[in-house]
Amino acid sequence: MNRCPYPAKVLLLGLFAAQVLATIQVYLSNAHLYRALIAIRDAGYLTIPNERMIHNLGEFGPAFFGGLFFTFSVGAGLSLLSLAAAWMWDRLVSRKRLVLVLLLLSWIGCVLAVNRQGLCSMATSYFLLILPLVFAATSRWIPPKAGQGVWLNRMVVFSPALVLALLWTPQMDRHLFVDFRDNLLLSNPLGTKINDFYYTYTLYPAEVFKSLDQKILKTCDLQGIQEGSTVRSVERELLNHDFLPVEAEVEVDLKIAQEANTLVFERRGKTILRSTAEDFLANPRAVLGEFSSKTDRHALFRRFTFFSLLIGFPVSLYLLFYGLFRLVSGFFLDVRASSVVASSLCFLTGITVLVLFHQTRVRTTEVRDVAEALESERWRDRVAALKIIEQRGMEVADFQVYQSMLKSPHIPERYWLVRASGVSRQSETYNDLLASLDDPHPNVVSMAFYALGQRGDSRAVKEILRRIETSDDWYNQWYAYKALRILGWKQTKSK
Repeated sequence: MNRCPYPAKVLLLGLFAAQVLATIQVYLSNAHLYRALIAIRDAGYLTIPNERMIHNLGEFGPAFFGGLFFTFSVGAGLSLLSLAAAWMWDRLVSRKRLVLVLLLLSWIGCVLAVNRQGLCSMATSYFLLILPLVFAATSRWIPPKAGQGVWLNRMVVFSPALVLALLWTPQMDRHLFVDFRDNLLLSNPLGTKINDFYYTYTLYPAEVFKSLDQKILKTCDLQGIQEGSTVRSVERELLNHDFLPVEAEVEVDLKIAQEANTLVFERRGKTILRSTAEDFLANPRAVLGEFSSKTDRHALFRRFTFFSLLIGFPVSLYLLFYGLFRLVSGFFLDVRASSVVASSLCFLTGITVLVLFHQTRVRTTEVRDVAEALESERWRDRVAALKIIEQRGMEVADFQVYQSMLKSPHIPERYWLVRASGVSRQSETYNDLLASLDDPHPNVVSMAFYALGQRGDSRAVKEILRRIETSDDWYNQWYAYKALRILGWKQTKSK
């Protein structure tokens, strides 16, 4: 008896292939980022990540663990699409060749769509490898059509997934992921480790498909501009948008040449757009935004990644847990009984998580009295009140419980307290924010940097710069740099 159902097997095959590709993709991206950061450092600018962390970009670990993001998003999404296509081809149309040709044309269309803004070799490799691999495996491993009653059996097995999807739908809003992190991950040691793992490695894959305007630092080459006054003016505006001129032999993000009174914006040897120096200096944000849009080769890949993360990841988890439960129960029960047990256990698992999430989730609309909520014994009520304080720009230090909340053992409470301090204007909260930069949890530290930027107090610049140079956390450095830029600081060659 085949105890492991074929959907779980083909999904694992697709995820394995995706992990191989994702590791290579992130490793190559890390190598490119390493060369760019070395050039930025050698040019005399501040690098993010800092020099303490640059060496991590050449290691296997960040590439492998960062690749998990694409494995459970793009890999899961493509595997499920291919699995569904193979199932429909076999079960609904009895493997008709005409339908297979249509599926083949759809596959080719996907590959072309991914490359419509320019060749994306690694992004293309997911579609070239995973889709046919999973389709072929499904076609080979799918069992023969069963007799009467098969549809009833399938409903018993897969209806729990549909019910769970319907039950989770009301929870879907723009606060879902943050609330899930605060209430289910950061509320226990295991969840905290999962959260920390995510924030440690998520920026590595993020660098893979960011557009230029999403990147924190960009490199540029201005040696093609002859007029000295034009060079200085253009360089000043580029620095204002974090395009850093470098002279090393690296592939820069932007190269500007001059033809008479026209500036030619190039990337990878191709002319992207042209602008007069006057037009660029009058509205550099618009010109650079257009340049970023026209060089964004990963727009479709990025959208598909986030769609897959939202849909493909939870469905994949369901199928993998179903396969695990059925594999174990198959040692004691027949196929039909083990399938019912597996689907029941998956349903109970999903319902348990949903109930816990629903019971612990407190929306800000449910808070009627902020002061009363801050006095609550439930830290989740206090967090909801802190969110309202930030949204309304209230003075958090005016509440009596402020000092005691600074010492809260709950990470989400400290996290939202420092965010609320970002709209405060009291010197007391400013000093407490500086102290929060030493918080034991990196999420709180990141929000402390964010809050310092929101306050607009330039006194924090010196301390933020010092923290960037000594930090071992890329995410914290990212928030710290954003805070610096909000406070009016900008890059200079003297650092």
